[in-house]
Amino acid sequence: MASLRIAIAQLNSTVGDLAGNAARIAGFAARARAGGAQLMATPELALAGYPPEDLLLRPDFYRACARTLAELAARIEGIAVVVGHPEEHRGDYFNAASLLRNGRVETTYRKQRLPNYEVFDEQRYFASGCEPCVVEVNGVRCGINICADVWEPGAADAARRAGAELLLALNASPYHMNKQATRYEVLRERIAATGLPVIYANLVGGQDELVFDGASFALDRQGKLAQQLPQFVEALEVVEYAGGALRPGSIAPARPIEAEVYGALVLGVRDYLGKNGFPGAIIGLSGGIDSALTLAVAVDALGADRVRAVMMPSPYTAQISLDDAREMAKNLGVRYDEFPIEPAMQTFAAMLEKEFSASGAKSAADTTEENLQARIRGLLLMALSNKYGAIVLTTGNKSEMAVGYATLYGDMAGGFAVIKDLYKTLVYRLARYRNGLSAAIPERIITRAPSAELKPNQTDQDTLPPYEILDAIIEAYMERDLSPREIVALGYAENDVRRTVAMLKRSEYKRRQAPVGIRVTKRGFGKDWRYPITSKFADEW
Repeated sequence: MASLRIAIAQLNSTVGDLAGNAARIAGFAARARAGGAQLMATPELALAGYPPEDLLLRPDFYRACARTLAELAARIEGIAVVVGHPEEHRGDYFNAASLLRNGRVETTYRKQRLPNYEVFDEQRYFASGCEPCVVEVNGVRCGINICADVWEPGAADAARRAGAELLLALNASPYHMNKQATRYEVLRERIAATGLPVIYANLVGGQDELVFDGASFALDRQGKLAQQLPQFVEALEVVEYAGGALRPGSIAPARPIEAEVYGALVLGVRDYLGKNGFPGAIIGLSGGIDSALTLAVAVDALGADRVRAVMMPSPYTAQISLDDAREMAKNLGVRYDEFPIEPAMQTFAAMLEKEFSASGAKSAADTTEENLQARIRGLLLMALSNKYGAIVLTTGNKSEMAVGYATLYGDMAGGFAVIKDLYKTLVYRLARYRNGLSAAIPERIITRAPSAELKPNQTDQDTLPPYEILDAIIEAYMERDLSPREIVALGYAENDVRRTVAMLKRSEYKRRQAPVGIRVTKRGFGKDWRYPITSKFADEW
């Protein structure tokens, strides 16, 4: 009976870098051939990067992809390679995968199932394919599917009927928590229906708000894990198919959820700065938990020499905040500077005194003066960014983004929001996880009550429900689309639900102006949250 050695190329492609991606594929193919592989599978749209978004509306983009694919085919020797790429065919555009062999593009499969949910928008760009594609390599018949093709019945069944004995599934499946378990479950459903073992090759790397975790794998005919590649790194491993079955290979161990999320953040930061050419990062360090975790992630992603921490104390900044910020900067070895903002506060107060005094009751200090502090800090950080070219990493978490507990043009000012999709409760868990690796975040930052320190004796819970309650309400409303009435029925106090939902809806205009940030939950405030700013919809109570 025929046998086949199949290499899984877990690649980190860059959107639009056709020459660089082709060179990467060719290099992996040479390594796979040297390792004895006869066939190599790459991820979905590996040649173009994923997702190309509205580049896919440009005819010249497809022409460039076609040229690069032909050039790549000519470079491949001694191995067959399945490459994902966009394709123009007879006036239609497809999400495709082609077999490159003997110096040419031998045959092409066109994706049949086009996802249009969560972060996916493929029906905007592609037509659906309708034909199975089975290729024979070394006497083994391999069916090709692309990502969503294996998430629904139909395409895999068609490959089996066309004679496939093994399924190659090319994927660009972005990470969110607990995603890998769902992948196993879905693929086992396909295996149960078709009897075909599956090779699942997934993209790895950061692309704007998305992080692709890799975690490619192979499942045998019984749905048992035969091979498991690691998360968040490029990898190349060979799976052997012989005697009608996949032979067991190496299994990368599963990691705790905190380790997964932290790895996603590190990769997201590294690739966002690296692929966009930023020389380094600047972080406003406050002595609080959010900026502390952001700083730790940035250092682990970039190295201490590319990260700068800036503390900007006001008269309301506690001495322990200064002490903890200094200690953390020392722990991580980053450049640390202090810019007291009281002189700027006094200048703005003097500038506005006449206006506010003439307003009568408006002359009393309120959130206006608090927000001025945040905006002064944002101004200073952006000045440093402009002068030195480093990007400002914002420090707001998902709980704050949801309810507007952040200052527009203040602590929201910056270029990349590292923890934008982390609930506050998860921020604390990740801080504990990071400290388990090495000393980073001072213990007092984790244990003290969170505060914006914009007025005396301020804490977050002056205006917000406890974070355990707040996060649960946000998750129910935002990620599960439960109505307020249904959330109250879960046991949450009606007053907390009303306050939280009202703040969430009122803050949409702020979120639209927030920087892009890393998505780690099933639904983040980004590509998969498209609520109107102007809306009079009344929730069900």
